[in-house]
Amino acid sequence: MSKGVLLVNLGSPDSTDPKDVKRYLGEFLMDERVIDVPYWARTLLVKGIVLNTRPKQSAAAYQKIWWDEGSPLIVLSERLQSKINENTSIPISLAMRYGTPNIHDGLKGLHDQGVDEVLLFPLYPQFAMATTETILVLAEELRKKYFPEMSFTNVPSFYNHPDYVRTLANSISEYLEGKKFEHLLFSYHGVPERHIRKSDITNSHCKIDGSCCKTPSTAHQFCYRHQCFETTRLVAETLGLKPNTYSVSFQSRLGFDPWLKPYTDRTIERFGKQGMKNLAIVTPAFVSDCLETLEEIAMEGQEIFHEVGGDQFHVVPCLNDREEWVKVLSRWIDEWAFQTVEA
Repeated sequence: MSKGVLLVNLGSPDSTDPKDVKRYLGEFLMDERVIDVPYWARTLLVKGIVLNTRPKQSAAAYQKIWWDEGSPLIVLSERLQSKINENTSIPISLAMRYGTPNIHDGLKGLHDQGVDEVLLFPLYPQFAMATTETILVLAEELRKKYFPEMSFTNVPSFYNHPDYVRTLANSISEYLEGKKFEHLLFSYHGVPERHIRKSDITNSHCKIDGSCCKTPSTAHQFCYRHQCFETTRLVAETLGLKPNTYSVSFQSRLGFDPWLKPYTDRTIERFGKQGMKNLAIVTPAFVSDCLETLEEIAMEGQEIFHEVGGDQFHVVPCLNDREEWVKVLSRWIDEWAFQTVEA
């Protein structure tokens, strides 16, 4: 069998033109694992309301962070793919769950190179319905329809993998070296609370009550909230952070349903109002910098902090195409390709 890898990230509009942004948002928000309500309700919300108001706002946000080469997330993902290609000897393809290049084209690119055994690699450390699960479900649908001779191996969530934890900790330590900060905020992408309960394979463990994430359970295999807190605990332990010098928050909520708390924007505001002057933030739900890290955190978050009296606001870059991260991913891939051990 001939082996290859499909790296999959979130995606981005093709440009900052509101029409391209609208097309991208439509694909993203109509995903039943992103907005998990009945189709008629999702259509009414997305096509009847959101797509009539949000594209111009989002386009303006993308314009603030867009690079000459294109979308930061796409450019950084391509750089990562290129560097991994240089460090491995099997084909490495790149796809986005939404927008282009899409998963079908990524699989076709591998198929055209003779690949029939694919390592599906969602670039998300923590498992969530709206990230890892939607990638795996769509990829399997495409495999059955267009590439039935292919077989898939799925990379499990790597939120607690020692290699990932060490690499993330090193990136934080190196970026913040010499910088003054009083607190390190681990800000993760938010999801509705109901997503946590829907992902609970025990149908009873996840109560989001402050204790369930610390109580051992098979539910943790697919619990985004637990995995976020566990990533934070392991990284803080690696960095030797003292209690009360770090915390967790969740960003990017949408709509009026309860989302995971505490909210990042309100946490930043609270810190400033309490007299904190120097704050550092890291965003471990993303491996590539994107709109949520470059605009929502680095720009909007900083503005909030300064408005309430804060001074220094440090945002740790994502792992992006960091050399240590490239070596880790390349080694995981080689282990799968040549030693047939779990990545």
